[in-house]
Amino acid sequence: MNWDDLRIIAAVEQKGTYAKAGAALHIDETTVARRLTRIQEALGIILFDAVNGVRRPTAHCLAVLDQIDAMSRAAAKIDAIADHAVNPFGTVRITSTASIAEEILAPDLGRLLGANPGLSIELETSNDNLNFSQWEADLAIRLGKPDRGAFVVRKLGDLRFSLFQPVQSPDADTDGLVCAYPAELAQTPEMQTLASFVLPGNTRLRTSNLGIIRAILGSAAGSGILPDYCSGPLRSDERLKVTPLKVRREVWLLIQPHLKTRPAARLVIEWIADRFAASIGSAKETGI
Repeated sequence: MNWDDLRIIAAVEQKGTYAKAGAALHIDETTVARRLTRIQEALGIILFDAVNGVRRPTAHCLAVLDQIDAMSRAAAKIDAIADHAVNPFGTVRITSTASIAEEILAPDLGRLLGANPGLSIELETSNDNLNFSQWEADLAIRLGKPDRGAFVVRKLGDLRFSLFQPVQSPDADTDGLVCAYPAELAQTPEMQTLASFVLPGNTRLRTSNLGIIRAILGSAAGSGILPDYCSGPLRSDERLKVTPLKVRREVWLLIQPHLKTRPAARLVIEWIADRFAASIGSAKETGI
């Protein structure tokens, strides 16, 4: 018994006659009849009864067809495995800050998913570190290299920053207005640098949302610092004085170790690295 024999049984059941089964299998009617006779002799059972010129499956045949159906589903799953070896599939969970997700990842996310129909992405945005030890994320983008942890790391690049200040003297309503991060982020390198340019007492807007800071700076109503990757339109605004800063912050990708050889994860890892190379420049690869 081989797969071709089973295909003949299935074709006769589906088409109802030897002639139609033969046409579907691209063999002649005589060959179908001969091979079906041999199959029935080998199994020792009758597979079809002739009823009004139509071949009807016997009870034994229905039991055989159930197994043929199961084998067909198994064969389809085997084919899917081969397809997935070429086309990565599965879900990859990423966490990053909102601005990195929106400015660096999101613009190319549609192309990535469109080119890889078996791939799904879960993208969470947060300034808090998810617990990698509890597998709350597969990949995490972090500002600064972690000191310890059971994960693989890869440097994505260095963020550069610029200070934006109104060219015109601020009016009475915006006198010395400074945009800064919340107090718990005051020790970040960019906020330490900001403090050296402006009076701390003038910090009248605090937010970790870079989109809000960008909107205030874009209205020429105050001063603040932004990463270069999300400040493009402001750099050519004649109402603003732009001062490139020496401060840098490293960006690292944290990777769950068991994902290093998973095709979908490898694809997303390389995609993230490419996105950062295009947005902030290339980085020396580390640890993977």
